[in-house]
Amino acid sequence: MSLSDLNVCVLFVLLLSAGARRDQRNVLFIIADDLRTSLGCYGDSVVKSPNIDQLASHSHVFLNAFAQQAVCAPSRTSLLTSRRPDTTRLYDFKSYWRTHAGNYSTLPQYFKQNGYFTKSVGKVFHPGIASNHTDDFPFSWSVPAYHPASFAFEKKKMCRGPDGRLHENLLCAVDVKLQPMATLPDIESTDEALSFLKSRPDPDQPFFLAVGFHKPHIPFRIPQEFLSLYPVERMSLAPDPDVPERLPLVAYNPWTDVRLREDVQSLNLSFPFGPIPKDFQLRIRQHYFAAVSYLDSQVGRLLSAFDRLGLSHNTTVVFSSDHGWSLGEHGEWAKYSNFDVATRVPLMFYVPGVTTETKTTKTFPFINVFGSTPRFTNAQETQDPVELVDVFPTLAHVSGLKVPKPCPDVSFKVELCREGRNRAKLFTLKEKKRSRESIAFSQYPRPSDTPQVNSDLPDLRDITVMGYSMRSWDYRFTLWLGFNPRTFQVNLTDVHAGELYLTDSDPGQDHNVYEADVHKGALLKAARATPNWNVQDRLKLQLLFLSEQIQTQRKKT
Repeated sequence: MSLSDLNVCVLFVLLLSAGARRDQRNVLFIIADDLRTSLGCYGDSVVKSPNIDQLASHSHVFLNAFAQQAVCAPSRTSLLTSRRPDTTRLYDFKSYWRTHAGNYSTLPQYFKQNGYFTKSVGKVFHPGIASNHTDDFPFSWSVPAYHPASFAFEKKKMCRGPDGRLHENLLCAVDVKLQPMATLPDIESTDEALSFLKSRPDPDQPFFLAVGFHKPHIPFRIPQEFLSLYPVERMSLAPDPDVPERLPLVAYNPWTDVRLREDVQSLNLSFPFGPIPKDFQLRIRQHYFAAVSYLDSQVGRLLSAFDRLGLSHNTTVVFSSDHGWSLGEHGEWAKYSNFDVATRVPLMFYVPGVTTETKTTKTFPFINVFGSTPRFTNAQETQDPVELVDVFPTLAHVSGLKVPKPCPDVSFKVELCREGRNRAKLFTLKEKKRSRESIAFSQYPRPSDTPQVNSDLPDLRDITVMGYSMRSWDYRFTLWLGFNPRTFQVNLTDVHAGELYLTDSDPGQDHNVYEADVHKGALLKAARATPNWNVQDRLKLQLLFLSEQIQTQRKKT
């Protein structure tokens, strides 16, 4: 072969490669911080979220998606690696999974290895030790992660109180023009994402753009005008604002980080149960919902840019959150529990040509939340419980990448595998029936059987009890088991407490019907049948035996 012929062959291969790259769908991965399912597309009649609802109208919406642990770093690490906290061995903020547990591949890393330009904007990984102080660069990202400069003021005295002075308050509506740099973190992150979209290094290279918004995480430092959407006199308390009578003390979240805020400290609340005065509860709820609408406006800015830049037809969009947030339910605030309000999250996939028809007209026109907002209907829905560990394999599938294989029982030395399930087949499944096999697992660590000042976020060395929780169609079943933080081993026979909620008759999970003496036989039966099973499989069998027992009791009565 002559040199000229060789050059022609090389050019042909490069052209084929460029064509293949252009055919690959881009990915926009949006993750909010502490966002529960308080959205119009999830049936909330109070919150105004028109831009996210519009996204849902073109998406497959998972109505019952659950985080694996209701706190930022463990949840985000679990989602981005498709490994449960017991595999990442991250239950707090103080370890990096690549050196602490295993050198696991991440979702953006997998796309990067498959030819994508990957970029992180805002809070995607949890910053700090949990992502090696680099947001896992250079493994996961093509360039160093971007963090908004104005976030440096988030934990400083920025909230003006009734005394006219600045405080570190929970409630912190501000005049943006008077803030340092005259901006806020999520506005900066949106600006950075838009700048990237307009001037990508290689327009022919597919991109994986992850945008992590900081709200509605506390403090509620948000533009003050969003409060006008939720007049406090129209706010209502949580439907179940009291601590359930039969809630095990180990399960209670004493919301310590909320108590540390100066405006909450001034209430002189008793530890651990409070309660917060009702007028202040209403203001917390007002500020949270306003923060959601502020978040929605930034999502709207981002999505409308895809229309202007002609990207809506070839970009998959995933929208989710790291976990939920209690707004007074069960007498609790913040996250840090296994209840649905803390573990249930929004999750939706927009896949052009699959979840919606590809259109030439605008798909995501910006909707001003302060104006008249239209009502939307979700394009597709799944009600079966799913998990955030399912995001990795599902997104790989819809992007045309090979789905990683399921992890073996012990996978600490396996770099690429997944503990989640590929849910992409649900996007094209016309007849959707309840699947009794659909189960979602969450867990939460505690330092003690009774509430302590570090119960919300204990260091690894202080964890003595682990609450493993399983959500099915009919039940939320939780066992609080003895845990050894040095060996990372759970003692399946050391049951400290149990919770069982019948979600068909008790959707708020306010009435614990677990009876230690009555249900002991079912637990022993499962223990004898599963001596070497992992905790998730053991819980499944225990719940099966408990279900049979409950059905028998119901027939008798």
